[in-house]
Amino acid sequence: MPSRRPSRYTITTATAALPTAPPMPGPPLPDSVHQTRIPRIKLMAIREASLPYPARRISHSQHVFELLHDYFHGHDREEMLAILLDSKNCIIGLHTISIGSLTLSIVHPRETFKAAVLMNAAALILAHNHPSGDATPSSEDRTLTARLTQAGDLLGIRVLDHVVVGDNRYVSFADQGWLVPTSSA
Repeated sequence: MPSRRPSRYTITTATAALPTAPPMPGPPLPDSVHQTRIPRIKLMAIREASLPYPARRISHSQHVFELLHDYFHGHDREEMLAILLDSKNCIIGLHTISIGSLTLSIVHPRETFKAAVLMNAAALILAHNHPSGDATPSSEDRTLTARLTQAGDLLGIRVLDHVVVGDNRYVSFADQGWLVPTSSA
């Protein structure tokens, strides 16, 4: 017998699946037609751990560097994070978007904003490390930042900055004026 996915169920009549549902429009389905149940899902954000940080409000790129410098120290691969913020720029969460290789981390808007939506974030700050120690953003970093800023615009979640962390230095896209202007959400 072929194995079935645990989230799918086969039933013989629509009324067995939804006893309180109104009748389906159109002619009734023959008993031989199988229906598939649609699983109900619940999405949750689960706290994994925490980082010590003296101030919860982020008002400057230096604050991002102070928060993440020790976290990124010794990492041998690129890691992209989202610092999730409420409407007053207070940190409500830190989400690992992607862990890549020595020189790149694959990032997609879907994964970038998933936690922000779940946590009801008003804004986020992107941050990633360069294991080489050189905090200079690559052309790919700039392209990605523009793309994620546009995606955030569509979702109503502002991208306030993208901070690249190296050895004892950082580069902030906002400080450099490199963030693509967004419309007000």
